[in-house]
Amino acid sequence: MGSNLFDLTGRIALVTGSSRGIGKELAAGLADAGATIVLHGRNAATLAATAAEFAQRFGQERIYSYAFDVTDAQAVAGGIAAIEAEVGPIRILVNNAGIQHRVPLLELDVADWQRVLDTNLTSAFLVGREAARGMLARGEGKIINICSVQTDLARPTIAAYTAAKGGLRNLTRAMTAEWAGAGLQVNGIAPGYIHTEMTQNLVDDEKFNSWILGRTPAGRWGTVADLAGPAVWLASDGSDYVNGQTIFIDGGMTVVV
Repeated sequence: MGSNLFDLTGRIALVTGSSRGIGKELAAGLADAGATIVLHGRNAATLAATAAEFAQRFGQERIYSYAFDVTDAQAVAGGIAAIEAEVGPIRILVNNAGIQHRVPLLELDVADWQRVLDTNLTSAFLVGREAARGMLARGEGKIINICSVQTDLARPTIAAYTAAKGGLRNLTRAMTAEWAGAGLQVNGIAPGYIHTEMTQNLVDDEKFNSWILGRTPAGRWGTVADLAGPAVWLASDGSDYVNGQTIFIDGGMTVVV
């Protein structure tokens, strides 16, 4: 059993927001473990480029891509239905889609607040609910919600993001409370500060970079590769009794003062 514990061969995994960045690396990690991958993104050109790259790397027969608005209930229902009809039953869902908006609270427009909550929190509810319908009927499934150290911590200018990621942890718990008894495992991954193209400007900021290195016991930024192993574990049979947890992958940042 040990040699097959983390084998995802034959399992279909949908990763939202996976055309680039963290979502792309999570999808690659699941593909490395044998999963059939459904990529998702908003930018058609970027999504197509990632799908072509994955097809060359993992084989065309294991790579699919779909674009739909994860904040629109009707679009989500249609997207999930199309995937299940055309690719097969979704066994693994990674709710990764998210955005950031940096502005002080007193200057934060209500529309921007709502947009961040819709993309980072409501989308996980919408996509999770639709994917769970099939999972519950089949009596098995893994849902992984991508949270953040801001699930527990806060910094100035990112109030909407912080509120959304805190809510996502409790949504993970709520999904567990309702669906664990039917054979689903729902958990969260909370990355720390990860070096990606979107955080390059922060890495290049000498003052901020020094703060991160000093604040993190591991003494470095995380990499997208650091997240792949935990994602594979939570997607696999190796985590069948792990329910409702949020795993912080932050180099120890959230455990020190």
